[in-house]
Amino acid sequence: MTTRVWDYLAEYEAERLDVLDAVESVFNSGQLVLGASVLGFEAEFAAYHGVDHCVGVDNGTNAIKLGLQALGIGPGDEVITVSNTAAPTVIAIDSTGATPVFVDVRADDFLMDTDQVAAAITDRTRCLLPVHLYGQCVDMAPLKELAAQHGLTVLEDCAQAHGARQNGTPAGAAGDAAAFSFYPTKVLGAYGDGGATLTSDATVERRLRRLRYYGMEERYYTLETPAHNSRLDEVQAEILRRKLKRLDTYVADRRAVAQRYVDGLADTELVLPRTVPGNEHVYYVYVVRHPRRGDIIERLKAYDIHLNISYPWPVHTMTGFAHLGYATGSLPVTEALAGEIFSLPMYPSLSPGQQDKVIDAVREVLATL
Repeated sequence: MTTRVWDYLAEYEAERLDVLDAVESVFNSGQLVLGASVLGFEAEFAAYHGVDHCVGVDNGTNAIKLGLQALGIGPGDEVITVSNTAAPTVIAIDSTGATPVFVDVRADDFLMDTDQVAAAITDRTRCLLPVHLYGQCVDMAPLKELAAQHGLTVLEDCAQAHGARQNGTPAGAAGDAAAFSFYPTKVLGAYGDGGATLTSDATVERRLRRLRYYGMEERYYTLETPAHNSRLDEVQAEILRRKLKRLDTYVADRRAVAQRYVDGLADTELVLPRTVPGNEHVYYVYVVRHPRRGDIIERLKAYDIHLNISYPWPVHTMTGFAHLGYATGSLPVTEALAGEIFSLPMYPSLSPGQQDKVIDAVREVLATL
């Protein structure tokens, strides 16, 4: 049987009746857009994180974009982030008219090197955008301190960190705002696209609601600020409400998968994920490192195991961002990681038997390198 890095079918089979009931309840509600399901999910997701407001949007990219715009970020501003991330993080910054500014990541945990942020701040810097990568949090304390010193805002990219915590604080509750994606692969995933932006600032929340609805303060009222339609779908919101109740179980199951990898692969040449002290990792993906990554991935295909890389091309090396002027070698850790990291299968319904197959195959491949 083919083993992929992610699969939802076993989870769907287990949750099928609840998912279909969610769809049926929306169809029978009499309101298909911005109804009780979106409002309910927004309230429950905000409460889960201990923040005051949640605004559901159509995808994670727009959750970042609208979050930045609601914080007042626009043309001429600079936003400090990392290049070792999914391209949408940077695309969202670019779409506001602001300029992404990159700092490198740390070699041991692949997260933003917060020691480099101060030197990257200029008189145009307006926002710090840490990416809580692969399932654990960037060190938020120094970023919040820098933000306070320089009058900056902080927007957390939490697309890969649903349920993660740092020193007891949920990912998404430390900054001025936080953006989440509910793409199906996520720790809390919809059956299609979806996203949300969190904040405890009432002014930011009001701007977000306006920005997701054409720029209108209320439906069909005078346009306040021209914007696009970025609403969270009512069906996806209802599914997410049901799945939110199981989020902690999903996280526990992912941690169990991670521990089995440690038990089975800790004595090999693979560099396994490191959890930063104080962090509670949720293992959105299980990223390992090896200098002969290409050989490993290719040979595992013979075992019908198909893996992927998160991420093979740092954003600053992509043609679409060549205008930013980052030369090869400018972010050495990010570039080194891009040549060696890859992801093992990771999802809550990955069975012990499937995982044993992966572990045994990886060990056999490593023995032949």
